[in-house]
Amino acid sequence: MTSTNNLLDDLRAIVGRSHLITADRSTLRYRRGFRAAAGTALAVARPGSLVELWRVVKRLAAADVAIIVQAANTGLTGGSTPDARLTRPSVIISTMRLSGIHLINEGKQVISLPGTTLAQLEDKVRPLRREPHSVIGSSCFGASVIGGICNNSGGSLIQRGPAYTELSLFARIDESGALRLVNQLGIDLGVDDEDMLRRLEAGEFEAQPSNAPASAPNYAARVRAVDEATPARFNADPEHLHECSGSAGHLVVFAVRTDTFPQADGAATFYLGTNAPDELTTLRRAMLTELSRLPVSAEYMHRDAFDVADRYGRDTFLAIRTLGTKRLPALFALKARLDAAGEATGIRALSDRLLQGISRLLPDHLPARMRQWRDRYEHHLILKVEGESLAEVRRLLTVHAQTTSGAFFECDADEASRATLHRFVAAGAAIRYLAVNHARLSGLVALDVALPRNARTWVGPLRSDLKGAIEVVLHYGHFFCHVFHRDYLVAAGADPGTIKAKLLAALDEEGAEYPAEHNVGRQYRAKPALHQFYRLLDPTNRFNPGVGLTPVAPGWDDNDEIGDAE
Repeated sequence: MTSTNNLLDDLRAIVGRSHLITADRSTLRYRRGFRAAAGTALAVARPGSLVELWRVVKRLAAADVAIIVQAANTGLTGGSTPDARLTRPSVIISTMRLSGIHLINEGKQVISLPGTTLAQLEDKVRPLRREPHSVIGSSCFGASVIGGICNNSGGSLIQRGPAYTELSLFARIDESGALRLVNQLGIDLGVDDEDMLRRLEAGEFEAQPSNAPASAPNYAARVRAVDEATPARFNADPEHLHECSGSAGHLVVFAVRTDTFPQADGAATFYLGTNAPDELTTLRRAMLTELSRLPVSAEYMHRDAFDVADRYGRDTFLAIRTLGTKRLPALFALKARLDAAGEATGIRALSDRLLQGISRLLPDHLPARMRQWRDRYEHHLILKVEGESLAEVRRLLTVHAQTTSGAFFECDADEASRATLHRFVAAGAAIRYLAVNHARLSGLVALDVALPRNARTWVGPLRSDLKGAIEVVLHYGHFFCHVFHRDYLVAAGADPGTIKAKLLAALDEEGAEYPAEHNVGRQYRAKPALHQFYRLLDPTNRFNPGVGLTPVAPGWDDNDEIGDAE
């Protein structure tokens, strides 16, 4: 019997036969990212308890394999899927059977287990009139709480900053190759590894106060500093790299302790439009410096992004509206199985083709006033504010409208919900656009950019030397944080890698940072400080090797050739 067979037998004994997946067709949805090509994996293990997770990690640590821990696999840069450059076998550990939430201090803090999604956490604390770090966007697609922390993920909520905590329970492999469980939750769980994990999962512990941060500190002050020449937030910011926070899979995280936040009482949403982006710049600076309380969110969308989301995101929009976020992970799993079946018969993007055909039959999903604003204005802003700020914001918007060419309306509840959701289906719509129109496209360059807080130019014409190579640009983002997503659909015959290099060089000249909130994954090179952070966390390079285009060889072979992403 081969060593590989021994390993698979041992893993099967730990998680159960039905929860060790080895067939390529069945593992495809774990091996392929939302926007990333599929790598290879020896197996996918799906532990059903924290103790099983620990035993799986111990067994893999004793084998010569790369270990990739994955939650919902909703990331946009491929950071939780196998690296195509790997020469040693890899095993994926899916943690989605390990959901669980423990409330602390009347729900002002929570402990989340590895498979807990943002949507589940939102449901858990809603009766307490509290919210997690993010309540729309990644939560729509089933993203996990721990996944957000490990990637310093951003979000739409201006007052909260990136996902962050210094309170966690994790495993790491040290310099000697020994696997160690490290308890930084600020809670006494004992000293025996498996007993600690069992007690944590069962909630058999006394919550203890901690002075360590469980969310990003002082972010509101940072985003208000509109004259600073640096971004408000970005993934590799050294201030937000701490143990599990920003670890990007170089630790195995069993639990995180995070803050929750009061719900916005009496919130109202305003829909703004203009044909002059400078007018939105003026408004942003005024609101960040003059308002007594920051808005809840300020989501930007260009008309082209509006149109593509309208046409290619309609089915996703209506699925979320009718089914809610809870069923989306199951729908994405079904979609992945359908794509695997299609590829086995030579049909590319089968699910996207079918869904796009269905979407053409679906009813109009956007309010009449939004469509009127789409026809009148190129630039759209969806501004949400809390009730106590309403009078102040209404006055400022009224004065702004009187002195500019733009206009706004105050949304009713249905318009507010639809406008926000329309904005957040844009990222998936770009992928659908590519899948359906792949015959005339060569790829998608998706940039995730944090501009300096003092930048006054944030949208401009496409470079003249790229105009013939780009079919459409989708521009949307978190406007007050100056974090933007720019999706470039590349025409057939043009090289996406060359185009990406030119775009990033221009961003370097602007003083931008990237990625801003989706993390480096397999598409961005980790800058030296982030590279060194990964190396300190995981000195033998056993967990998620190659993320950030770092070396894939064991022991951090710095002579390894690091190429650009496709």
